[in-house]
Amino acid sequence: MEHPLHVVATAGHVDHGKSSLIERLTGIDPDRWSEEKRRGLTIDLGFAWATLPSGREIGFVDVPGHERFIRNMLAGVGPVRLALFVVAADEGWKPQSEEHLEILDVLGAHAAVVALSKADLVSEELLRERHDQVRERLAGTALADAPLVACSATTGAGMDELLGALDDMVGDAPAAEDTDRPRIHIDRSFTIRGAGTVVTGTLTGGSLAVGDHVVILPGGMQARIRSLQTHRRSLEAARPVSRVAANLVGLQREETGRGDVLVRPGQWQPTGAIDVTIRPVRSVRHALTSRGAYKVYAGSAERDARLSFHGEAAIAPGEEGFARLRLSAPIVVAAGDRFALREAGRRETVGGGIVLDPNPPARAGADVTSRLATRLETPAGELPSLVVRERGAVRARELATLTGADARAVDGATPLGGWWVADPLRRELEEAATAALDELHRSSPLLPGMDAAEVREAMLGRTGGSALEEVAAAVLAALEADGTVRRTGTVLRRSGHAVSLGDRQPDADRLVELVAGGEPTPPTQRELEASGFDRELIDACVSTGLLARVSPDVVVTPDFLAGAEKLARAGASSPDGMTVSRFRELLGTTRKYALPILGFFDERGITVRRGDVRHLRD
Repeated sequence: MEHPLHVVATAGHVDHGKSSLIERLTGIDPDRWSEEKRRGLTIDLGFAWATLPSGREIGFVDVPGHERFIRNMLAGVGPVRLALFVVAADEGWKPQSEEHLEILDVLGAHAAVVALSKADLVSEELLRERHDQVRERLAGTALADAPLVACSATTGAGMDELLGALDDMVGDAPAAEDTDRPRIHIDRSFTIRGAGTVVTGTLTGGSLAVGDHVVILPGGMQARIRSLQTHRRSLEAARPVSRVAANLVGLQREETGRGDVLVRPGQWQPTGAIDVTIRPVRSVRHALTSRGAYKVYAGSAERDARLSFHGEAAIAPGEEGFARLRLSAPIVVAAGDRFALREAGRRETVGGGIVLDPNPPARAGADVTSRLATRLETPAGELPSLVVRERGAVRARELATLTGADARAVDGATPLGGWWVADPLRRELEEAATAALDELHRSSPLLPGMDAAEVREAMLGRTGGSALEEVAAAVLAALEADGTVRRTGTVLRRSGHAVSLGDRQPDADRLVELVAGGEPTPPTQRELEASGFDRELIDACVSTGLLARVSPDVVVTPDFLAGAEKLARAGASSPDGMTVSRFRELLGTTRKYALPILGFFDERGITVRRGDVRHLRD
């Protein structure tokens, strides 16, 4: 049976024996740098792995405990949700013990094992005191129920029990989430001669395979995976959650580094601002305000940030609130991601929380707190529906990127023209369109309809301009498709609407009589209007078939047009075809009328023009 991989991050105060425990558990020294050897403390991230008694494979990210290297610690623990928390029995609880615990707490650790290390250096009585002290400190945190194992990397005492506790922890851990949206939080990048650029990090969210095309964000550099390794073992595909080294083709070493993410193209987008829920850590005795100089840590990324609160001026210790973080450079996060917040001036972790909206609107809006409260309570699978409701309409290709969830079906929304449109907005736009047409038909029964651009303007005005014109066009197209609206050229009308002359019938009769009386050289449109016949009446007579329009300025009677067509067919059917002059002579009119009438026949496919001659179309 193949066991899933698991990644565990260490945490704890400097020199409490984290690296020694890892080396004893795995046989691998996680301290990679000569300076770490010389100084006897972990400076940067270290990595090791082992097979547990059950056969499960476990990878360790060993993080530095010294406060000066807390940024490296956060880069290692950020993407990881299982922890080995270490407290030395000879020293007990220390400042970095508290800060590392608070970091694990705000980052949402799923589970942990607590090692009371260096147990061989203290008496049984002091060991019991340390045990009680640590248990008291863990109370009320994510690690409150974690098993606590006294052990010694030097003598090996308690190591079997520690291995068993780790085995139980990974066995009980929730299955790695696989949304087919992989993301490697890069914590190292380097070059191997003859192979090229290699990036390493923790893979979450989905699988990656050799040959996959990927992109490095936020920079946007594209690459292809040449090879993959986990624990120095070559793989064809890597699964979450695991430590992965990816050898990339098409990427230079200097183009990426810690804090970047490796993802599939089109699945993620960087952001420079995030809306979050935030709470102070328990050691903070002052309220969080917007005046501090802050740093945000998410995944393996570190960014300077400006903090502003939604609804409150500050957040007091023990409370929780909503805020916006504006970042010094883009990061790549998803709704539900955890982050930690440090105050740069005080050099301390002051809070953390959950990303609620990774791409918030530029203006928060008066309803921002209720909007974020709803997001906080919404399961991940329902996020697409919520985002569409919030925005009214979202491009279909962007919805999965915005939410990280399957957007093939969205409750309460309709797919229209490449958009997901919330049903309330769709109905509002539909009602605005049909109301505008109904009003036109009521007030101006002589008009055949309204230009489509004018209908869209009426729709957007009805909704306060909140809908995009493209969405309005998509809604109109749907109304045409279901027969609610009919189109003739650019003119739209309600289905079933027909021009009605009503009490204008006598005027129409006089108009037709005037046109017929002038044929074959009838009055032009401008001449008819100058005679007192308005454009609406002329257009209505055309719509009802009393007249036929052959050009913008020429209308004729249907009988005259039918006779002209017979002459055109006869003349154009001759071997030599028919010229404009010949048609003018046959019709007994002038070039002013012959040209537009022949053009009318050309448009309808009756005749075809070849040079100056018309022929009957085959």
